[in-house]
Amino acid sequence: MIAVAKALKIIGREVRALPAERVAIEDAVGRVLAEDIVADSDMPPFDRSQMDGYAVRAADAKDAPAVLKLVGESAAGRGWKGRLKAGEAVRIMTGAPLPAGADSVQKIELTQETDGTVIINEPTAEGRFIVPKGKEVKKGKVVLRRGERLSASNIAVPAAFGYAKVKVSKRPRVAILATGTEIVPIENRPKPDQIRNSNSLMLASLCQAAGAEAVILPTVGDKLSELTAAIAAAAKTADVVITTGGVSVGKYDLTKEAIAGLEAEVIFEKVKLKPGKPTVFARLKKAFFFGLPGNPVSAAVTFHLFVRRALMRMQSASAIDLPSGFAVIDGEAKGTRERDSYLPASLATDANGRLLAVPLRWHGSSDFIGFASAEALVRIPAGTSLTSGEVCEVLFL
Repeated sequence: MIAVAKALKIIGREVRALPAERVAIEDAVGRVLAEDIVADSDMPPFDRSQMDGYAVRAADAKDAPAVLKLVGESAAGRGWKGRLKAGEAVRIMTGAPLPAGADSVQKIELTQETDGTVIINEPTAEGRFIVPKGKEVKKGKVVLRRGERLSASNIAVPAAFGYAKVKVSKRPRVAILATGTEIVPIENRPKPDQIRNSNSLMLASLCQAAGAEAVILPTVGDKLSELTAAIAAAAKTADVVITTGGVSVGKYDLTKEAIAGLEAEVIFEKVKLKPGKPTVFARLKKAFFFGLPGNPVSAAVTFHLFVRRALMRMQSASAIDLPSGFAVIDGEAKGTRERDSYLPASLATDANGRLLAVPLRWHGSSDFIGFASAEALVRIPAGTSLTSGEVCEVLFL
């Protein structure tokens, strides 16, 4: 049985990056960049107005109110091409180029336009309401780095600099296989001794959230030959094979026996972790194998800690683990003597603005209903417990 930290280090060491490919920018959200994104122009590419108003020379408005001759208009996409002279003004719209000769913009609320002139009712200053050329970014600057993940928040960045296609890491292909005669498809009504296959859907969703492509395979019952064949078939086409269930020591826990029959290289098979002790990590020729516990909370926790790390490592992501931080525990959280515990919690803030981690009431690693409200995992080192008010480490889900 190995420590969680050692298991994480092993996964980081063993897993290698997948090749890169180019995809259309509209298909790139969720992908990890395999190249730097470089600005091909200054941004903004010209001195730009921040307001609807009038472009002027600040010196002409210092003795406001000032009456200036209106000589043109500058709109977004239709800039005024002349050069502003003393005593002149140009009507200007938000986002439009500042005319040559102008050095300030007065907002429309402080002006009055009549019969070819505009009255500037209050003085302005040089640079007022103007974003200078290159203020946001200079041409040639790296604006997104290799290893960053493209998202709805930053996808506009490569688009703005002409990246119709971007170089990204290939998506890991994941095959998910639930084991156990008691597991039935979601659409079936379980008999008294059966449960629906909710684990596979959960894991597939977590894989997709981590940028992978996931396929849910048909459930395999408690028959060694069928399980061995299903794992072998999955390993031929997948980069990662995930099974749930069958990794403990019961009569029908056949997963380790199945991969042994496939001559898998078992890298670790027990972790000092609660929940999730009997997690298996192995290599099946070109594929990696994760045997996760069948209890849904254990499956979720071990995915977040181990499988997600492997998937992000395959994509050469710069951030391969869940984001983490610290919070004040709001309640009691008991650890165990020999294993690190990762317990579900909700998050809140108190009147002083402190982040609180509130341990959830749940009833063990089978309680997926209780775990559904989790916003974080509270890490409790082996041999310790937390009392209300102590600072704790949290992993944000």
